[in-house]
Amino acid sequence: MAITTRQALIDYALRRLGAPVIEINVDEDQVEDRIDDALQVYQDFHSDAVKRAYLKVQVTADDIDNEYLDLSLNGTSGVADSIVHMKRVLRLNENNTSNMFSIEYQMHLNDIFDLRSAMGGSLTNYVMTKQFLNFMDKILDGEEHVRYNKHEKRLYLDKRWGTDINEGDYVIVEAFVLIDPNAVYNDLWLKKYATQLIKQQWGLNLKKFEGMQLPGGVTVNSQQIYDEATGDIEQLYEELRNTWELPIDFISG
Repeated sequence: MAITTRQALIDYALRRLGAPVIEINVDEDQVEDRIDDALQVYQDFHSDAVKRAYLKVQVTADDIDNEYLDLSLNGTSGVADSIVHMKRVLRLNENNTSNMFSIEYQMHLNDIFDLRSAMGGSLTNYVMTKQFLNFMDKILDGEEHVRYNKHEKRLYLDKRWGTDINEGDYVIVEAFVLIDPNAVYNDLWLKKYATQLIKQQWGLNLKKFEGMQLPGGVTVNSQQIYDEATGDIEQLYEELRNTWELPIDFISG
């Protein structure tokens, strides 16, 4: 049965630990905290927890004065809360092919006849010219520099505010945002990790009664429960970082 809710994930983890046959000595609030911890680790490192998105932000007068975009106030507050990583800003000064005096417009105007002519039809010259123009554009202008911190929700652009960026302009950013948590509760790694966090909390709670003999001669071995959970947590964390984490972007320059 697929797990689609938070409570279903909690019930699954407790059943994995032995409930209701065995009493799991963990408070409900402690269980909720461990689920939050599992989700936070999952969202921070697991590649399936995020998706690529393009956000449109309109520049306001306050943004011009502050010289940064406050995404929590720019009509994207709901999306800003789910942004994990801001990858890049689409070129603000990209050449517009509707400008007949631009290089790209003239190139398209000439190449369209070559591509349609009986003697032409080859894309080789078009592709090579296009690649050369893109290369020169990156060398001369470079990429738009962007600085963003997900806690502040402020997008800094190294541009001349009021000149290159004006009130009413739109900025398009490419970012990685979190997907709906309801879509990840059935993830196998998350289920295992949440279960072991609750088990670790269970062992930690039982340490108060370590060595105490219960009726029937049963002795509580809380340290073994804690150590087993801790070892499994370390293995799952290593698996997450080595197998499921997105590769780090290469920096060239």
